[in-house]
Amino acid sequence: MKTLWIALCVALLAMASASMGQTSPGDMKVDVPFSFVVSGQTMPAGNYIVKAVDDAHVRIFSSGTTGLYIPTHAAMRPASDGSKLVFHRYGDTYFLAAVWTQGNTTGRELFRSQAERELAGKKSGVELAEIRPSK
Repeated sequence: MKTLWIALCVALLAMASASMGQTSPGDMKVDVPFSFVVSGQTMPAGNYIVKAVDDAHVRIFSSGTTGLYIPTHAAMRPASDGSKLVFHRYGDTYFLAAVWTQGNTTGRELFRSQAERELAGKKSGVELAEIRPSK
C-alpha cells in the first residue's frame, strides 16, 4: 500500500511539474482553428504555445511536443493592439507570418518560405487571419 501511495504521489508531481514547465510569463497560448504551415512543416489545428526564444527565434509547440524553433526578424507596428499571431492565407493554405505581444510595438516576423512565395505568385492576393491568445 505504501509503495502504491508513493508511486501515485510521484506521478502527480511529474504531471504538475510538466504542465507548469510548459509556459512562463510572456508566453502566448493560442487555439488555432485551422492547419497552417511554418518552417516548411504543416501543423494541425489545435492549441499551441508561442514563446520568444531570443532576438532571432520563436518557438511554437503544443502540449507534449518539442515543437519548432522558427527563425524570425524584427518588425514594427505603429501601436500595440494586443497579442496575436498573424497568418497569410492563399486559398485554403495558411502560413504563420508574424507574432506580436501585448504592449509592444516591436514583434517578430517570419521569413517567407519558397512554398509561400510560389503561392503568392499564383494567387491574386493574400488575406490576413489573426488569432488572439486564449483566455
